Amino acid sequence: MPQVTYHLITHRGRKRILLKFEHNKEWNARIKKVEDAQWSATHKGWHIPATKTNMDKCGIKEEAIITVSSQTKAENIIGLSRNNKEQLKLFVDRMLLQKLSNSTITTYRKEFLQLLQLLKKKNVQDLTPDDLKRYMLYCAEKLKLRENTLHSRLNALKYYFEKILKREKFFWEIPRAKKHLQLPKVLGEKEISKLFNALTNKKHKAILFTAYSAGLRVSEPVNLKLKHIDSDRMQLFIEKAKGKKDRYVTLSPVLVDVLRSYYKEIKPKPRVYVFEGELPGEPYPSITAQKVFQRAKEKAGIQKDVSFHSLRHSFATHLLEKGIDIRFIKDILGHFSIKTTERYLHVTRERLVNITSPLDDIWEKGDIKW
Repeated sequence: MPQVTYHLITHRGRKRILLKFEHNKEWNARIKKVEDAQWSATHKGWHIPATKTNMDKCGIKEEAIITVSSQTKAENIIGLSRNNKEQLKLFVDRMLLQKLSNSTITTYRKEFLQLLQLLKKKNVQDLTPDDLKRYMLYCAEKLKLRENTLHSRLNALKYYFEKILKREKFFWEIPRAKKHLQLPKVLGEKEISKLFNALTNKKHKAILFTAYSAGLRVSEPVNLKLKHIDSDRMQLFIEKAKGKKDRYVTLSPVLVDVLRSYYKEIKPKPRVYVFEGELPGEPYPSITAQKVFQRAKEKAGIQKDVSFHSLRHSFATHLLEKGIDIRFIKDILGHFSIKTTERYLHVTRERLVNITSPLDDIWEKGDIKW
């Protein structure tokens, strides 16, 4: 039996148990059976929900908790010079002070660390734009990194040199890799009906209903709180979505009935979030919601290469097909960037409640069963 070490960490704001052991097929197979078990390339180990049952089995206590940032600081820095270790700490501390999201901090740190490990004893702050050009060419040609990874790596370097070292216009001469323009993968109305009807579990069904009814990202329905449902004004409040932006979206009349029915039947009753996981008062895991979608897709016999996010794409496409102004759709979806925010109009509450969710249209046809 391999020797296993256990750590209690926070990952994306949630308590998780990190398990580390030498490669062992039997243990890998065992841990994969644990609900919501995930492999972390950053931590080089498996992590599972920090439920009381799991904590008791692993023999760890609540006071053992450490943050993702402190855990990653303790790893992956062997071979770095003292100077570059200090620069890495400055880099992470600046992101923490700026309150960037955990996912952004983890990604930027990982990408910056790739450069530091390559430099070995050379000071990172001594690099010139020509040095960085050669490095990015090495990443593209030798490492054959994908376009998205190249963008993330360049963004991390840009953050360090411009935010930490205050180098202005440092990256103007470094071209960015052109991203592959991917068209959104969309489900038709009949496929949406088949997908929903493939589920019998009311909680799973309600999660997908909620996502499609307002074009939500997978993190948004699982983090939806009971207090954020406003049936009087027919709105859902989406708190701290991508980019830490709050927004209001339309509350479908059909979804109101669905959620009331779900709440009436579900036991135990949710305390904080509409959809809660194993721990009372804790949100339902996003990864589990994605698995729910995939199981429903397979059961419905849908062959398209679609994911949970396709519910959001389908919502937007179906609204466009109904003739809804694209400016309103962008507002509902929260698609605002620094360069484009001023081009789009905010949706007033009066117009928001007059936009009918495509869920209501499909429901009226009688194709979906609850």
